[in-house]
Amino acid sequence: MGRGPFPTELDDGPSGIGERIRKVGREYGTVTGRPRRCGWFDAVAARHTAALGDVDELAVMLLDVLSGLDELRIGIAYEGHGQRFDTFPADAFLLDGCRPVYETLPGWREDISRARKLTDLPAAARRYVDRLGALLERPVSIISVGPDREQTIRVS
Repeated sequence: MGRGPFPTELDDGPSGIGERIRKVGREYGTVTGRPRRCGWFDAVAARHTAALGDVDELAVMLLDVLSGLDELRIGIAYEGHGQRFDTFPADAFLLDGCRPVYETLPGWREDISRARKLTDLPAAARRYVDRLGALLERPVSIISVGPDREQTIRVS
């Protein structure tokens, strides 16, 4: 939804990863049915938002949507205007001219929708979740692996 800078957006066409994530994750407007913009996880924006909201813990939703991808990317910084930004720029025009700096992690092929505890997840999925927590400097306490209530993993 909406417009504006989205450095990690996957606007890679009808056969790209962005479209795959949109279809598998059912990322369409509830009322309009309009396709939502999808992209890799943006740790810079998420860290900024978590700090502004005084967030204590994280929930990783729709982890199952990433199953089957060979690799996953996480936006860890931005580059643009001759500089690198490790923190979120306050100016949208500045952000608009930036491109993401990615960290790449291995993906997993396993269907994780039946996972009910953290140890049920493949090692690559656990590493991905752990990395998100480390980048945002907050613990991940909830992981969803599907739309049903029982597909919610509480991490102790």
